Amino acid sequence: MADKVEITWHGHACFTLDFGKKVVVDPFIEGNPMAKIKKDDIKADLVVVTHGHSDHLGDAVEIASKNKAPIVTFVELGWMLNSENKHLDIRAINYSGSTEVDGIRVTAVPALHSSSLDGKYAGNPAGMVISSGITVYHAGDTGVFGDMSIISDLYKPDISLLPIGGFYTMSEYEATYAAGLLKSPYFIPMHYNTFDLIKADPQKFKKETEEKHQVNVIVPEVEEVIKIDKQDLGKR
Repeated sequence: MADKVEITWHGHACFTLDFGKKVVVDPFIEGNPMAKIKKDDIKADLVVVTHGHSDHLGDAVEIASKNKAPIVTFVELGWMLNSENKHLDIRAINYSGSTEVDGIRVTAVPALHSSSLDGKYAGNPAGMVISSGITVYHAGDTGVFGDMSIISDLYKPDISLLPIGGFYTMSEYEATYAAGLLKSPYFIPMHYNTFDLIKADPQKFKKETEEKHQVNVIVPEVEEVIKIDKQDLGKR
């Protein structure tokens, strides 16, 4: 179990979570105008995909293949990927279902959004709770919903990664409300400013969320490494 996590934002909703083992979430690199690295540069022990939209599934298959890493995703999307990629270890979980890879536990939780792959229904969207001593909640694409309080009660995420771009997901306003439901000590905004439709002000989210909820909001630069130790988290 890790006593710290290093979080690197690759732009949009793509992160590497390094617990000693590297978890890459929603690896949209190729075609991502915010990305500063190439998909071949991504190192992963585990790949996690929240839903089938191209800006989240992204380069997951190529990265998993190159790194010989399992993919964890939602059940129908997992079946679709497996039908074309028999060589991959795909863990296809459903809501409240969990799987563990190299001491890292991944649990699927609801998201208020949609999911498709190449125009075909790809099951439900999900958020993913990723835990190895420290617990990170990647909300995926979602609107705000009251059951975020259940995610807080059950999984107690230390760090929550929330979309703020509006149009397809929550804006800064709803994300600040979501922070009050989740009660994490730390929040990081994502899914903003990649395209004109999702322009948002992360500093506005930071200011309002910290003032209303007395939490910490980190607004990283692309490829900046954020280090959070257990001792930084305090008691919930």
